[in-house]
Amino acid sequence: MTNKKQKTTNFGFKTIPINEKVSHVEEVFSKVANKYDLMNDLMSLGIHRYWKNEMINWLRPQPEWKIIDVAGGTGDIAIRINKKFSKNPRNIGSITVCDINKNMVKKGRDKTIDNGIISGIEWTITDAESLPFKDMTFDAYTVSFGLRNVTDIKNALNEARRVLKPGGRFLCLEFNKSLNIKLQSLYDSYSFNILPKLGKIVVGEEEAYKYLSESIRLFPSQKQFISLMQESGLSLLNLRNFSGGIVCIYSGWRI
Repeated sequence: MTNKKQKTTNFGFKTIPINEKVSHVEEVFSKVANKYDLMNDLMSLGIHRYWKNEMINWLRPQPEWKIIDVAGGTGDIAIRINKKFSKNPRNIGSITVCDINKNMVKKGRDKTIDNGIISGIEWTITDAESLPFKDMTFDAYTVSFGLRNVTDIKNALNEARRVLKPGGRFLCLEFNKSLNIKLQSLYDSYSFNILPKLGKIVVGEEEAYKYLSESIRLFPSQKQFISLMQESGLSLLNLRNFSGGIVCIYSGWRI
């Protein structure tokens, strides 16, 4: 009798059994949830706010839309969309935030209340690879800095297309692992030397931010990710780079 080799996947630069990826990711984000927003500001010098605003500007959410924000964490994207909706008195749009980590969801709920938002945003604790929604439910799907944490990116993209209505929009904001030569060495030095130490000082978590840097390097190249989007059935594919290519916004449509 022979044993089949157990399937494995990457968790940062480590190789782990595929069925352990979700629990490892949950553990990381449980540890950093309380200071997640603070670290985002410190890590990017606040520039992540600009990147997220640019994604919402490109999305151009309409007042009647139903939007799903996957790996929505502490609600940064949902709050921005809600503010766009609130400018139209006839707004009947809504945002559903999905995240696998209950601590991140709690932080997000608290933040929306602090921002004076008491309606228009719903929260669901769920996996991006198995969304609990019917086919063709949403007008738009957004995800920012989240797909690199899933076990199988292709499965998550298939789910994205499934829950989008025909004519629905997909937008993904993600770090880019390949930069121009001038930025690459500086970016690598910051990612692997400074960032983990900053995480240790602010959050008391060095390993979590090592994982963050490593997960960026393991995310597909822009060409590979566009191919995965195409394989999932998304069409009219496009991308925009920002800040010297440090981040990229990917766009696709369910036709």
